[in-house]
Amino acid sequence: MRFHRPRTRLGTHEVDNQPFPPDDYDAWATDRPLREQVTRLAPEWTASWLAALGEETGRGHWFEQAQQAERHPPELVAFDTGGRRVDEVHYHPAYHALMALAIGHDLHGVAWRRNAAGGHIAHVAGLYLFTQPEQGVCCPVTMTHAAVPALLAEPAVADDWLPWLMSTRYDARSLPAGEKAGATFGMAMTEKQGGSDVRANTSRAVAAGGDGEYVLTGHKWFCSAPMSDAFLTLAQADEGLTCFLVPRWRPDGARNGIRLQRLKDKCGNRSNASAEIEYDDAWARRVGPPGRGVRTIIEMVQQTRLDAATAPVGMMRQALVQAWHFCRARRAFGATLAEQPLMREVLADLALEVEAGLTMVLRLAAAFEAPADAAGERRLARLGTAAAKYWTNKRAPAVIAEAMECLGGNGYVETGPLARLYREAPVNGIWEGAGNVICLDVRRALVDDPEVEAAFLAELALARGADSRLDAAIEALPGELASVREDPAAARRATGALALALQASLLVRHAPAPVAEAFCASRLGGGGGYTLGCLPAGVDRDAILARIWPE
Repeated sequence: MRFHRPRTRLGTHEVDNQPFPPDDYDAWATDRPLREQVTRLAPEWTASWLAALGEETGRGHWFEQAQQAERHPPELVAFDTGGRRVDEVHYHPAYHALMALAIGHDLHGVAWRRNAAGGHIAHVAGLYLFTQPEQGVCCPVTMTHAAVPALLAEPAVADDWLPWLMSTRYDARSLPAGEKAGATFGMAMTEKQGGSDVRANTSRAVAAGGDGEYVLTGHKWFCSAPMSDAFLTLAQADEGLTCFLVPRWRPDGARNGIRLQRLKDKCGNRSNASAEIEYDDAWARRVGPPGRGVRTIIEMVQQTRLDAATAPVGMMRQALVQAWHFCRARRAFGATLAEQPLMREVLADLALEVEAGLTMVLRLAAAFEAPADAAGERRLARLGTAAAKYWTNKRAPAVIAEAMECLGGNGYVETGPLARLYREAPVNGIWEGAGNVICLDVRRALVDDPEVEAAFLAELALARGADSRLDAAIEALPGELASVREDPAAARRATGALALALQASLLVRHAPAPVAEAFCASRLGGGGGYTLGCLPAGVDRDAILARIWPE
């Protein structure tokens, strides 16, 4: 990236001191914390794979495509010109271009091709990179990725669908999956009366013959990515709540009974469609045992929650890049903004938040790759993913808002990406369980399996003795967790404490000393403020700022 000092003569004045948007840049090569952590955690192929993706995701072309997809949101086309129901959603070409980029780079499939050898780390780091120019496309990409473990619960269904799901050819045509070059998956879980309480679902499933075939009737309040080729959904069968796969097309080639009622008019995430739908005798196949729908879907939920913890970190990174670029080029009061002491305070604090979040989600991705008999890693992933999902989504809106302030009014207008990032910031905190739901899930994990706490504390113990503030936080954590077992109202405080302790322990072990020192002093030592940009005295701000961007 080059820093410009444009000078343009207009009729009444000369324009200067207004930085251009960033030029094309390499989002992998310019992200030192990302490269360090991936090199430490993953095999060599992962860095090469991410380098190819990062070279693309920093290009101005993709930021322009993201802007177009956002400004021209999807449109519902319920009927054709002859009055026949088609129940389709039409997208701007920019959306399809972004989908083709993600699928073509195997962002949806890489975790499963290299399941125990860097695949999940590649997926999480790739999502972090891809989220920076565009967020809406990440929803169908995440669901397609996360559908794999759910499908494997029903081998016959997996055999039929995985070849299309794992394809790296994006095919936007509305055709039966067998006639396409590749397929994507969506989800339709929540209903009006229940929301996150999916056991309150009223959609009904009636057996319609052998081989796990059913007919579904009911409604879904949120259906993500309604032009997907198939959806995983929950409905009440005779045996209880069961998981089903509902394709857009029936086996006989007719359109399935999936009626799109309307598209949601969302605060952000506008390039991606979310629909209210009805199942009108929709043909479906059972996935997993009857009456065990929640258990079948839970591994998919775990995968989507890690993605929902990662996406805000990618957005925070892009907000930091935009703020850093602007502050390096904009002059005020005799110096660039990046040279002003108070602005340096803010930028350093933003950088700390990004590095802490990135280090945490990559560590959890490594835990996802652990073999089935590595119980400690599985338990760390169970508790840590929920805590990370809660915490990064609480931090992202504040970080992005602070980055907008670095640009002043320029950050608040829609001509740049920060306004779009800010509108997007809440979505991952709501999707797959809002804050209270996630914190109650942390409590459930602690109550259901006492060994979950031991596995988490064992991870933290690897950093003992390196920082007295971290040691004190680790000592206090069992008391915090005991309180949440007794009182659900303590769940937010305990979940935040889990995330902070995990971030601090990882930075102490794997980040440069100035980063770890500043994080512990500001987040654990009581030396920070209630807002960003209040780092305590003695922090090496120069060392932290040097990690934002290579000189």
